[in-house]
Amino acid sequence: MDRRALWSGRFEKGPSSSTLSFTSSLSVDERLAWYDVVGSIAHARMLARQGIIRPKDERLLVSCLKRLIKKIEKGELELCEDLEDVHTNIEFILTNEVGEAGSKIHTARSRNDQVVTDLRMALRDSVLEIVDSIISMQTALLKIAENNLTTIMPGFTHMQHAQPITLAHHMMAHFYKLARDTERFFDAYARINVCPLGSAALAGTTFNIDRKYVSDLLGFYRPCENSVDGVSDRDFVAEYAFAASLTMIHLSSICEELVLWTTPEFAFAEMDDKYSTGSSIMPQKKNPDVAELIRGRTGGTIGNLVSLLVLLKGLPMAYNRDLQEDKSPVLEITDTLVPSLEILTEVIETIRFDSDEMEEKTKNGFLNATDLADYLVTKGVPFRTAHEIVGKVVRYALKNKKRLEDLSMKELRNFHDRFDEDVSEVLPILKCIERRRSYGGTAPEAVKTQIDQGYLVLRKQRGRARNMREKIDEAWKTLL
Repeated sequence: MDRRALWSGRFEKGPSSSTLSFTSSLSVDERLAWYDVVGSIAHARMLARQGIIRPKDERLLVSCLKRLIKKIEKGELELCEDLEDVHTNIEFILTNEVGEAGSKIHTARSRNDQVVTDLRMALRDSVLEIVDSIISMQTALLKIAENNLTTIMPGFTHMQHAQPITLAHHMMAHFYKLARDTERFFDAYARINVCPLGSAALAGTTFNIDRKYVSDLLGFYRPCENSVDGVSDRDFVAEYAFAASLTMIHLSSICEELVLWTTPEFAFAEMDDKYSTGSSIMPQKKNPDVAELIRGRTGGTIGNLVSLLVLLKGLPMAYNRDLQEDKSPVLEITDTLVPSLEILTEVIETIRFDSDEMEEKTKNGFLNATDLADYLVTKGVPFRTAHEIVGKVVRYALKNKKRLEDLSMKELRNFHDRFDEDVSEVLPILKCIERRRSYGGTAPEAVKTQIDQGYLVLRKQRGRARNMREKIDEAWKTLL
């Protein structure tokens, strides 16, 4: 095999070994080999269809490329470290195996449009894998919610006891965060799934190519509209990285709660032994390491997003070699997010909650203070006045080490004469929860509505993801 660079004709001397080593992207873009080969199959078929290469050359190219696919899928494709990227490797393999026909594969394209097409196909698959994983986690949260409609717990703001809610209500808050994450990935998919192949280096090509045909063969929605933008656009990479980073932030929030809730101070939950570790010196320890590691790795994901944004911030049109550096951070993001989603789903599916301890904690912190203020409002007291009165009641209760429901009618009437015997009906914690029937509220009937809507959301998301996957599968069935 002739191992000269694809661009060697211009140069009297070949690059030094240090230049080859420094500029090589093979260690990263070898992960794109499968996509590079299928893109080449589509390109070869288009070239033959347009009469740019002979049918005989197409048959030789496609036959060899299909053999390469089998090698890639078996992990048997050997790439040459001396060649600077996966595209060069594949072209040299083709030329070595089918002769002159192999050297025709690069007609009417450049590595500039080739690599970004590969990356778009890879991220397209990653989006669908991530969406499937998010849906699995949402399903686990829905099951917890269904089983805990009346499990009482403190709701928090500023990490202070605020108002009583149910565990189901809390889990549904996480559910809807993840639902937005899924929608963001769907939105990003629409901009990822655009085909730049045929843009060539930046100006298009003089050959009579059919870009829509290639786009359809590869399962894209359409070809990109502008060839300069086609090779330089990495907005879709940044958008994907942002969606992934925000999802990791949401996972980190869940993990932070797992760390807190499994402490003796909270004692709300216990993680299954399978997802916990111990201490090398303290025999009693049960550490939530999985949750802590996801929380920690979120920083790396955000760092990769920032790296991508800074990479793009000062680039002139069109392709610049800086863009070689886009793949490592975005692939690292995928390698972090998918396993994090998968293992955290397992944690959620197996976690045990202590409903008695949760309810016991609602006895502290005056979680029914807002309800006491609302009570006065129903008696004609303006809310701001009621708020101040109840604040004074709370201060009195603190000094006397009493709960609001323990105060006598005489004590309450010292603060306002509108307090009456029926105040006892609004102070029990369960009553505080049951009265919050407003849309999206914590009353069991309101949360049941949220759960029902959640299942509708999942059904739509599954259907949307299935349609996307079927379009790609149909493309591969036609192409391969």
